[in-house]
Amino acid sequence: MTIQMTDLVAQFEQRFKRDARIGGFSPGRVNLIGEHIDYNGGHVFPVAIDIGTYGVAAPRMDRTVRVYSNNMKDCGVITFDLEDLSYKDADHYANYIKGMLLYLKEVAPQLDHGFDLLIEGNLPYGASLSSSASLEMLVGRLMIEMFQIEMPLMDLVQIGKRVENAYIGVNSGIMDQFIIAFGKASTAFLLDTHTLKYDEIKTHFEPYQLVIMNTNKSRELKTSKYNERRSECEEALKQLQSECDINALCELDVATFEQHQHMIKDDVLRRRARHAVLENDRTRQVCEALNQGDYETYGQLLNASHASLKSDFEVTGIELDTLAEAAQQQQGCIGARMTGGGFVGCAIAFVHHDHIETFKEAVTTVYTNKIGYPPSFYVVNVSDGAKIIEIS
Repeated sequence: MTIQMTDLVAQFEQRFKRDARIGGFSPGRVNLIGEHIDYNGGHVFPVAIDIGTYGVAAPRMDRTVRVYSNNMKDCGVITFDLEDLSYKDADHYANYIKGMLLYLKEVAPQLDHGFDLLIEGNLPYGASLSSSASLEMLVGRLMIEMFQIEMPLMDLVQIGKRVENAYIGVNSGIMDQFIIAFGKASTAFLLDTHTLKYDEIKTHFEPYQLVIMNTNKSRELKTSKYNERRSECEEALKQLQSECDINALCELDVATFEQHQHMIKDDVLRRRARHAVLENDRTRQVCEALNQGDYETYGQLLNASHASLKSDFEVTGIELDTLAEAAQQQQGCIGARMTGGGFVGCAIAFVHHDHIETFKEAVTTVYTNKIGYPPSFYVVNVSDGAKIIEIS
């Protein structure tokens, strides 16, 4: 679904009976490989994609904030005051906006009056493409522009992460906000989540294209086992630290982990740690393969990543497994894996552009026969990060 800024401007003016003053776009993201290791001090390999969240806004003279989402029309116009930015279940998606404002106000006292905001996204909600981080970075970019806030981009990223962790209550890492803020067209980022150092890797996937496959079964990270997996990794790390001088699981290379894994007494915890260490190693191998144009190896690493997420980390489920494993069997597909937090959501595949339509038909047949309803597909490009858009 294509979203036109001119349409949003007209809808804003109809909804709020005033002129829009500023517009913006914030992409979603796909992690090509390196799953569930951003909170284990490992390397991730995300890209921003060309679907995301659009918004138009105008400042107000009072301290009232009014927001409306075309994607959640049943919520109506959500109204709150800058004096009360506390979390409220009834405010639904607006809690992400309130969280950003709460923490931005701590460093930007000029954020002292309200605004009206209309948003619309073409990211499927709850599908592991980071719709929440997309909204956070959209609000951040709009506030920086509207209130002339001077702030390094990494500080904005940290505020978005703080919203997820402290305000919403999801113990996620920094990857989502980072790539959505820093993203560049035709570029993937190899991010060391421990040091926040990164390398930019050009993404020349031709003749393959990135295909997102949506299970069409959404989930909330807060109510999933995401936080449980993080706790399990922390416990595995604690047991390894009796022999290993490390601060994060991904500080271990594969050989060192194999030498010391006996220190983890519980088999489940051992498998969680094994996924983190081996996934970190796979991420570095993917960068080497792409730099050499070795798509066969890249595809094999994608498949191995999904197998590890299924067996060792146990964050896939029947929907994601059906999608990824059906995709892996199709002509023209070099590899496929789940992406994001897991437990449903989306998987990705790299498919030769000559085979995309037959690929979608075949995967739809397998998935529908097993799950009972069809998946959705998005053929996407690698995008720039969150940005301001001129509106007339």
